[in-house]
Amino acid sequence: MAGQDELLDKVRDLVISGNREGIGAVVEELLGAGVEPLAIMERALSPAMEEVGERFKRYEVYLPELMLAAEAWEEAMAVLEPRLAARGQAAQRVGRVVIGTVKGDVHSLGKDIVALMLRAGGFEVIDLGVNVPASTFVTEARRARADIIGASALMTTTMPQQKAVVDCLKDQGLRGEFKVIVGGGCTTQQWAAEIGADGYAETAAEGVTLALRLLGEFKKGRRGRA
Repeated sequence: MAGQDELLDKVRDLVISGNREGIGAVVEELLGAGVEPLAIMERALSPAMEEVGERFKRYEVYLPELMLAAEAWEEAMAVLEPRLAARGQAAQRVGRVVIGTVKGDVHSLGKDIVALMLRAGGFEVIDLGVNVPASTFVTEARRARADIIGASALMTTTMPQQKAVVDCLKDQGLRGEFKVIVGGGCTTQQWAAEIGADGYAETAAEGVTLALRLLGEFKKGRRGRA
C-alpha cells in the first residue's frame, strides 16, 4: 500500500497533468489512511494549482491544460467538501472576493478560471455570474463583507461598466471599503489606472498574486486606521 506522502504526491501530479480519472479514489484512499481533508488541500491540491498557474504564466501550458487541471481539482474537492462539512470545518480563507462579468457581457470562461484559481489560492469566492450591474457588485460585496471586487469585461463596449463599479462605490461613500480588480481581453493596466481601479491582471495566476498583494495592503491599512 502506498504511503501518505506518495499518495499526496500522486494527487498533486494528477492535478498538474489534468487527469481527473481516479483522483477521487486517491483522495478517498488518503482519507481512509487518516489524512485530514484540510491537509490534502494544503499539501497537495493548492500547491498543484499554484504550480499550474505559474506554468500558465510562463506559457509552459495553455488554456486547455489549465482547464483540465481545474477539472481534476474540482473532482478532488467534490470528495473533500462533504467531509469538511461533516466535521464543521472549512478551509482557512485568506480573504473574500466578489467576482462577475459586467453588465452587457455574457462571457464567462476567463472569469470562471480566475474564480477557480482564487479558490485554489485560499480565497472565498462569491461568483455573481455574467451580465452583472454595477450596483449588484456593490450590494453583494457589502452583503458578503468582501475584501475585493473583481469585474471582468471581454468586450470594449462593456468596459465602461467596470468604471461604473468604481463610480458606484464612490457615489455610496464606499470606495475605501473594497479593492477593485479589473480584467478581460480588452482591458489593460492603463485602463485600470484611468478608471481608478486598484489593479489589473492579464492572467488568472497574476490575478491571484495581485489579490494577495492588495489584500495585504488592505489589511495593513485597516490596522493603521484602528
